[in-house]
Amino acid sequence: MIRPGLRRPVLRARRLRRDAGFLAVGVLPHLALVPVWSWAATFTARTGRWGPALLVAALLIVLGAPLLTAVQRVRHRVLLGVDVAPAAPAPAPWSWAGAARRLPHRLAAAQTWRRVGYHLLLGPLLAAAELLVLAAAAAGLAGATAYGWAWAVPAPNHQSWLGYAANLPYYTLAGLLLLAVLPWLTGAVARGESRAAAALLGPSRSQRLQRLQQRVEHLAESRTGLIEVVDAERRRIERDLHDGTQQRLVSLAVNLGLVLATTPDLPDGARAAVAEAHLEAKQAIAELNDLVRGLHPAVLEDRGLDAALSGLAARLPLPVRLRVDLDERVPPGVESVAYFVVSEALANVIKHAGATRTEVTVSRLGSVLRVNVTDDGLGGADPATGTGLSGLAKRVGSVDGAFRVSSPVGGPTTVTAELPCAR
Repeated sequence: MIRPGLRRPVLRARRLRRDAGFLAVGVLPHLALVPVWSWAATFTARTGRWGPALLVAALLIVLGAPLLTAVQRVRHRVLLGVDVAPAAPAPAPWSWAGAARRLPHRLAAAQTWRRVGYHLLLGPLLAAAELLVLAAAAAGLAGATAYGWAWAVPAPNHQSWLGYAANLPYYTLAGLLLLAVLPWLTGAVARGESRAAAALLGPSRSQRLQRLQQRVEHLAESRTGLIEVVDAERRRIERDLHDGTQQRLVSLAVNLGLVLATTPDLPDGARAAVAEAHLEAKQAIAELNDLVRGLHPAVLEDRGLDAALSGLAARLPLPVRLRVDLDERVPPGVESVAYFVVSEALANVIKHAGATRTEVTVSRLGSVLRVNVTDDGLGGADPATGTGLSGLAKRVGSVDGAFRVSSPVGGPTTVTAELPCAR
């Protein structure tokens, strides 16, 4: 457990140790191709034959670049916690025949030359920067401990090794300054390496856009599948309630009614209890009917949107002008969303609008199902206030639809939903 006052220094020390270790481990991989082109240059200078040297060096560089790239990915992931995504999917298991077939494509691929540029040209520069940072760390430690060195060095060697004693404070100050800027310096070099690795060893911009598009398409398909599964589960619950629980309650209410009608000699207390149970059963049936209609009305699945909306409008206590202009049924998920948009909008009209009449229009324009609900109420409806309109906007958005509300103060209020219904 780190004390609050020590948390920041401890975290900085850990970050410095992590970055310094990352830079130290990167020196050798960044210099791995230096012997190759050094040999090629030496061979050419001695023999004057640059062709074989260039061919052998190019082959070694092209074949070694994937291995060095894998080493850099492991280094970034393990030591820095940064995942450098591969530029291409994992290749098939290696074989001589497969390698020969893939070689022309590998030579023609832009990612190959980006890797080669990173390891051949940028690698030595990064190694030089890493060595400079490590040298600065060593110099800072040596300068900060100058007085310790002065004590440890034998007296005859003081001046030749450390200079005059008057220089020791300057050594110490310089060392402390180097140590003070060392966390910033190591962090800057480590971040620069990570960005360079992501740009040259990772996917290109076009590959990232393609993967993002594929990811978006996959999420859209997953969401559509989830919506269909939830809608099917809702319909199953509605059927189970309608065919099972509701029928049992109806049978119970009928039996209680028969008891009241056929046994006139019941004691007053028992008759009152049976009458109360009969009333509770009928109220439970009514509440269950409302619940079933709220889940997924059976008429919507059996007869479609027109019949379901007609039944909904008939139950409202104010006049509703309904017009459904559909040549054929739309997908079930779109039907369900359209029904609930109208249902919730009409419920808001009854609760909040103070309207005297309302109009519902459902029509299909190409591949879009358009739903309009208009009332002559007080207006001022705002989806941002957390009313049922915000829930409608989310439900419409679940099928990539558009939802709009026009409700000036004084009315009228118009709720519009446009639902894509292409199969």
